[in-house]
Amino acid sequence: MSPDTIALVGFIALFVLMLLRVPVGMAMGLVGVAGYAYLTGGAPALKLVGQTSMRTVTSYQFGVIPMFLLMGAFVSASGVSRELFRAANTFVGHRKGGLGLATVVSCGAFAAISGSSVATAATFSAVAYPEMRHY
Repeated sequence: MSPDTIALVGFIALFVLMLLRVPVGMAMGLVGVAGYAYLTGGAPALKLVGQTSMRTVTSYQFGVIPMFLLMGAFVSASGVSRELFRAANTFVGHRKGGLGLATVVSCGAFAAISGSSVATAATFSAVAYPEMRHY
């Protein structure tokens, strides 16, 4: 089979798996490994799966992101994020769309403090909605 035909069969298999409600990441992984195994053989494909999963688990980011999320949970529980939202709302809340602007400003300020956009998203997804409903 030509590489174009293999790619087309892979896309069709991917969409069929997603229609069968297989999670997208799992479907992409299965189709990718199957396609690579078809092109190079089963042993190199399984070796690649092992190396990739080991590289992912031992990466620096994999260990650091949970710590940033923990820091975000501490900041959220202490009320600092709520006060940051109130301060941002004081600065830009009077403008048109001020509540949305306050959310963006407070997210930016918290991201600058924590250094992690993942921790910011996790923290302000829990903080911004109740504060927006409050105002």
